[in-house]
Amino acid sequence: MSTPTPPVLEDGLRNDYIRKQLMQAVYAADYSAAVVATPFNSTDGTLTAIPTGYVPVGYTTDDGVTFTGDLSMADVTSSQSVEPTRSDVESDVLSAQYAAQETNQATVALFEGLPLSGTGALPTIGSAWQWDRPATPKNPYRRLLFIGLDYNDSGEEIYVIKFFPRARLTSRDDEQWARSTETQRPVTFTAYRDPVLKTPCRNWVDGPGWRAFAPPSGG
Repeated sequence: MSTPTPPVLEDGLRNDYIRKQLMQAVYAADYSAAVVATPFNSTDGTLTAIPTGYVPVGYTTDDGVTFTGDLSMADVTSSQSVEPTRSDVESDVLSAQYAAQETNQATVALFEGLPLSGTGALPTIGSAWQWDRPATPKNPYRRLLFIGLDYNDSGEEIYVIKFFPRARLTSRDDEQWARSTETQRPVTFTAYRDPVLKTPCRNWVDGPGWRAFAPPSGG
């Protein structure tokens, strides 16, 4: 009887597969803007141009962007079993939280429920701004694009991207005016299923650094 070969626990460990999002960018657009079909060049994985109508949120706090998944299960219990005998997904809600640090058109519009473009949109920075808090608040749907940037060991870009094609503001924290800290506008957007794309969130991972992990041809 042959002796089984003990497993080598280090096999399969790849520290170069550990990702961080060293820089994050958030872009927002009105729901009327075009969807993000593909953010990458199919040839080399470089980023394509951000579609028209998407505006940058700019600097956010060093907490970055937090994507929260609220998963709720519905269990069936039975007297003959100490664990559920059946468990099904009851709800699975994805949201994104961040705190914007800039006072620009995008951060104020998202915080106040204003359009990002067209009638009612804020003018350019440097022009006089005025808006009123409505008696009946509007909470329009948005399109949100989140881009995370990392590098491989050779310094080539690796991008992790999430796209909320139909998102809505579902929470906002306090806007604080103080000497000790910058004015922040913390918001939470919840992703909803888009009727055209049939998903609340589309994800991509690509970039020249990601493609460098591919095994050699014929290998």
